[in-house]
Amino acid sequence: MLSRVADAIYWMSRYLERAENIARFLDVNWHLTLDTPGGRGEQWMPLVSAMGDFDLFAARELPGDRETIIRFLAFDPEYPNSIVSCLGRARDNARTIREIIPTEMWEQINTFYHLVREAAKGCDAVLNNPYHFCDEVKRRDLTISGIAGDAMSHDEAWDFFRLGRLLERADKTSRILDVKYFILLPHPTDVGSNLDYVQWAALLKAISALEAYRRRHGRIQPERIVEFLLLDHDFPRSVLWSLIRAQQCLHAITGTPMGYFANPAEKRIGQLCGDLAYMSVEDVVAKGLHEFTDNLQTRMNRVDEAVFATFFSTFPAIDGASQQ
Repeated sequence: MLSRVADAIYWMSRYLERAENIARFLDVNWHLTLDTPGGRGEQWMPLVSAMGDFDLFAARELPGDRETIIRFLAFDPEYPNSIVSCLGRARDNARTIREIIPTEMWEQINTFYHLVREAAKGCDAVLNNPYHFCDEVKRRDLTISGIAGDAMSHDEAWDFFRLGRLLERADKTSRILDVKYFILLPHPTDVGSNLDYVQWAALLKAISALEAYRRRHGRIQPERIVEFLLLDHDFPRSVLWSLIRAQQCLHAITGTPMGYFANPAEKRIGQLCGDLAYMSVEDVVAKGLHEFTDNLQTRMNRVDEAVFATFFSTFPAIDGASQQ
């Protein structure tokens, strides 16, 4: 497969997954505004901080209110990680590989992009209540994922598609845990309170993990939630599950047997999967949840860099600049 084609498939899937996860970020915070008494849930800056883009947001001197941040994360064309920007880049990548992906997949991505652009033109309803918009974004992305699974040949293109999606999902699951950390910062005395449990339940809902968690662990327990979202071997949105499958995709692409490595990407993701597989939630808590997820995101960024260096580095991105 040409590196140019692999690059486009990889980033198309990452941008689609990123758009869906930003919708999940907005959704979890919206539910907190409904479930938290006295306006205590009206904390929107944690979303920007968890995305790692606080400095970019602050440089534009924007207010940190709900409407501004929803508009920034969902519809701002100048913010490269907004939903509309991600879908625009996903669509651009998909357009260059239309002969590789199913026609139905291209049509869904194109429709998805134009739907969000139209929503951006009259976004007052979304700013007042983002639930229906976020739900539609999640459903559209799940539809595209289903088409890919059922209509794409499970060859190298499929492995690159899954690799991008899984690495993006692992990163964003760790970041949504950081949302909880940042929300708690102003009120550390709330840890262990009813408010704390409401926030954890809202986080599980946003990741579509509430029912799966309850079947596994029953009542809401913060340590069990952290374990479930970071270290679970069976839940497909956990960090460990996503990274193990991403590792399998890498080895399928290169043909390197599992347990060996032939490039820096395989080495780094193998080391990361091994460390997580033998880690307990007590180890995570001892390090501190924020400190652990921050280090985890750094290591996943190094995996991303190694994937780029291994497969894509000699080819420019479609717009002449580096894809994020």
